[in-house]
Formats: sequence, structure tokens, C-alpha cells
Amino acid sequence: QVQAVETGGGLVEAGGSLRLSCTASGLGSAFEDYAIGWFRQAPGKEREGVSCSWGRSSSIYADSVRDRFTISRDNAKNTVYMQMNKLKPEDTAMYYCAADFYLASGGGYCSTQLSQSPQTDFGSWGQGTHVTVST
Repeated sequence: QVQAVETGGGLVEAGGSLRLSCTASGLGSAFEDYAIGWFRQAPGKEREGVSCSWGRSSSIYADSVRDRFTISRDNAKNTVYMQMNKLKPEDTAMYYCAADFYLASGGGYCSTQLSQSPQTDFGSWGQGTHVTVST
């Protein structure tokens, strides 16, 4: 059974940076065969897709974080990192990562997952890590 674990949340001032990590285990195939999505949910708001990565190092982002957040993958460690820069108070949320094996196109899968957010097909979710950005 695939499991995902997030680490790296915390409290930061606006304009600051944090790096979240998502490590997957229990994989039935190479990590490169799995899409890793990052989602967030702020109190009283719907879940929002933030980013999605696949393959060796491909990734896409929601408009709200593009040019501020950067994904990197360490496939040898089954880990995806999300570097969050220029954080804003509106980035405050619980951040979740999720893993799923994609059969054909990782790019197509990730595009669908972000575009149809808050609905998602990701099957394996972490417990979340909280990010608070103060003014």
C-alpha cells in the first residue's frame, strides 16, 4: 500500500520561504512512475491543487503559486520537494501531498488533477503539514 508523508511546514513571515517534502513508500513500481500532487486547504475554503510532478523532474503549478513555488524530485529517495518562496498570508493552509501511479501520460494526469481540483483521483494521501504565513 502506497503511503505518503509530508514534512517541513511551520510558521514564517510574509516574504519568507519554506521547503516541504513528500516521501512515498510501499510503491509497486519506480518512483518515476508516480505522480505526486500537492494540495492545500485553508480554513473555510475548498481544497486547491497547488502542483503536480511526474517522471524524472516534470512539474506543473497552479496560477496562484507559479513563479513562487518550485518542485524538485529526488527519485532515488522517493521524495518530492516543494520550495515555497515569497510566501503570502493567503498561502496559509494545511498542505497535503498525494501519490498515484499513472498509466500513460504523467503530464496529462497532472493537468487533469489540477484543473479539476478540488476533485481529484489521487489515491494515497499524507496526513498534511501546516503552513502559516504571518503578516
